[in-house]
Amino acid sequence: MKPDMFETPVTILTGLGIPTEVRTVMQAYRLLMDWPASPHDPARAFALKACRAALRGEIEAETARGVFVAFAEKHDLIAPTVDIAVAGRNTRGSNQQML
Repeated sequence: MKPDMFETPVTILTGLGIPTEVRTVMQAYRLLMDWPASPHDPARAFALKACRAALRGEIEAETARGVFVAFAEKHDLIAPTVDIAVAGRNTRGSNQQML
């Protein structure tokens, strides 16, 4: 595994709500660099610092991941998780009701 790889990807919503997996510190860093800069967004600044530190090997990738997740949660970017078994069960149940 690459040293900047996250153990578990962070799935965020980008663009028009498209789920995107962020798998590495570099991906997180690029996303943060593309994010509109605001002096009133310390979460972005902190996440950028954490990513830079991880890329330099000063902190673990998982530490940077945690800070990136906090940034993504603050900005409501975390994609909702859907349990496929539950989703499938709900779909079948609604079809049965229509019959």
